[in-house]
Amino acid sequence: QVQVVESGGGLVQAGGSLRLSCAASGRTLGSYSMGWFRQAPGKEREFVAAIGWSGGSTRYGDSVKGRFTISRDIAKNTVYLQMNSLKPEDTADYLCAARLWVGLSVRDYEYNYWGQGTQVTVSS
Repeated sequence: QVQVVESGGGLVQAGGSLRLSCAASGRTLGSYSMGWFRQAPGKEREFVAAIGWSGGSTRYGDSVKGRFTISRDIAKNTVYLQMNSLKPEDTADYLCAARLWVGLSVRDYEYNYWGQGTQVTVSS
């Protein structure tokens, strides 16, 4: 069993930055790939970023490329999402997920464990 807990959300002005953290417990992260997704009210869940088990492979959603960076610290069992140049359209609940496979995925149904989410609000 794996528990996933996100933190770091909040209110920020457009153009600002936030760093989200995702801590996993119950099992080492070394064998997992991790992903970030987001969901705004009335919209479908959207892929944001993913990272493979070694941290050497990453992938980003088109809407965040060049602005967001995903990274991981295996020793701390933590994944980070650095979000820069934030826009009002980035406002959403951000969810972290763990996948029981070394390769990353952009598909939410391929993830096995999910956190409760952390709210990010970007004001214009």
